Amino acid sequence: MLTEQTVERLHHLRLAAMAETYLAQQRDPAAAALSFDERLGMLVDAEQLARENRALRRRLQEAKLKMAHACLEDLEYRGRTLDRALIRQLATCRWVAEHHNVLITGPTGVGKSYLACALGQQACRQHPRVIYRRLPRLFPE
Repeated sequence: MLTEQTVERLHHLRLAAMAETYLAQQRDPAAAALSFDERLGMLVDAEQLARENRALRRRLQEAKLKMAHACLEDLEYRGRTLDRALIRQLATCRWVAEHHNVLITGPTGVGKSYLACALGQQACRQHPRVIYRRLPRLFPE
């Protein structure tokens, strides 16, 4: 009975991830061996991680990346004339903090959009707001 009330209160306080982790701990006999502080720490960590993931998901949606799956870790360097040092520097996203833009130029089909989306996703991980625009849409805006 107490468990149900606790879970209900956690949901009322909008701590859904904490409630789910609490229920998982109740079902797991190994969790009983943990101290109160360890279990509480796990609950807080679960809630924080869930909130960070929701915020990242929201930022990625707001960025309107053409290729939401693009990421710098999957960037293919073979057959391209990409400067690895420059990509590593751009991956730090210092350019975002300094209020600079990145313009990517090159012939059709070389992966400009993928690179832009990968940089956008990296920036979403570190900074509050990102927007992806192709040049034909950027000028009218």
